[in-house]
Amino acid sequence: MSAQSDLDRLLTEQTNPRTAEIDRLGTRGVLELLNDEDQRVAPAVRPALPALARAVDLTLERWQRGGRVVLFGAGTSGRLAMLDAVELPPTFGVPPERYVGRLAGSTSAFAVAVEGAEDDRLAGAAAASDLRAEDVAFGVAASGRTPWVIGALAHARSVGALCVGLACVTAPEMAAYVEVSIEVDTGPEAIAGSTRMKAGTAQKLVLNAFSTALMVRLGKVYGNLMVDVRATNAKLRRRAVRLVEQAAHVDAATAEAALAAADGEVKGAIAALRLGVSPAEARKRLTAADGRLRAVLGDV
Repeated sequence: MSAQSDLDRLLTEQTNPRTAEIDRLGTRGVLELLNDEDQRVAPAVRPALPALARAVDLTLERWQRGGRVVLFGAGTSGRLAMLDAVELPPTFGVPPERYVGRLAGSTSAFAVAVEGAEDDRLAGAAAASDLRAEDVAFGVAASGRTPWVIGALAHARSVGALCVGLACVTAPEMAAYVEVSIEVDTGPEAIAGSTRMKAGTAQKLVLNAFSTALMVRLGKVYGNLMVDVRATNAKLRRRAVRLVEQAAHVDAATAEAALAAADGEVKGAIAALRLGVSPAEARKRLTAADGRLRAVLGDV
């Protein structure tokens, strides 16, 4: 069976009987059909949670050894991977080099599609050439068969990196190259083959859940507060003050003063206020606790 016929058999490439008459409808009818299909995405993610949890737990171990998470994808998959990666530094204080998205065709393909790039398996291997054994290679491909992504995973696996795959079909080709295969069966798209739709939505949900769960497990969240936020603009500076107010049970003026004394570090300001210690002592205790505020405060 040829690669082309393999692709033709994928559910993501099939026509959807529920939307077969979509071009006969008015605008409201088109939107309702699209929304009906969207409703199917989150329930489709649920069965993949055990695999997703395993991926998070294995990644946590690599991260604590100093490893990176490097996401690989082409087209919509790669753009979603890059989007998730670039949000983590301001949200969770993650060094940008620790969590990276790589796109077939290079970063310029984010704005201008380079469609043929996804077929170059050797280029995918080259994109993963800097990975080490302590790193995590996370391949994202709706079809589960994108050559560029498989090339990246194959190389990453050859150097001992943990390999994770996310596909929107069951039993993807990519599964042979990964330790953990996250499979979300989103079925035929509303517009046949347009995997930027339901498959893209599923990928966004999984990527968000993966990175957020990893950050929670790393202690970058206290309760449900993003206490490692980097206050790099007015909105985030106000959020940082509010976080200290909430977690330390103080007023805004006290929170602002504590943040200033802690060089803008939310965790440090909270720990100093709650424990009645200096910012330097708070920072020392946080370092000893691997940054886990709950442990420092003793409310584990």
